Amino acid sequence: MSTLFGGILLYQNLIDIKKKKEAYMVLGISILMTIVTIIIVNIPEEPKSSLAYVCEIAGGSLLSYYFVPTYFPDEEQFPKKKIWKPLIIAVIITAAFVGLIIYAGSLENT
Repeated sequence: MSTLFGGILLYQNLIDIKKKKEAYMVLGISILMTIVTIIIVNIPEEPKSSLAYVCEIAGGSLLSYYFVPTYFPDEEQFPKKKIWKPLIIAVIITAAFVGLIIYAGSLENT
C-alpha cells in the first residue's frame, strides 16, 4: 500500500496547489504501480514477498525522487498535513482490490 498511499498524499498536495492535471496523473500512476505490484507478486507459482518490496521501493522512489522534486522543488515552504484522509482513501482502495481478488478467486472455484 505504500506506493498507493504516497501517491494519494502527493495527489492531495497537488490538488491543494491547483495542479489538477498533474494530481490525476500521479494518482493514476500510483494505482497502476499498485496493480502491477499485485500482478508481479502473483505471477510465479510460489509468490515471493521480496518481489513486493522491490516493486514498492521502485514506486516509492518514482514518487520521491521524480514527482516531488518536480512539483515541489522547495517543499520546506509548504505546511505539514495530517495523514488521516489519505490513509482512509488508501484503505478503501486497497479493500476494493482485495475484494476483487477474492471475488475473482471465488469465480475460479465454481
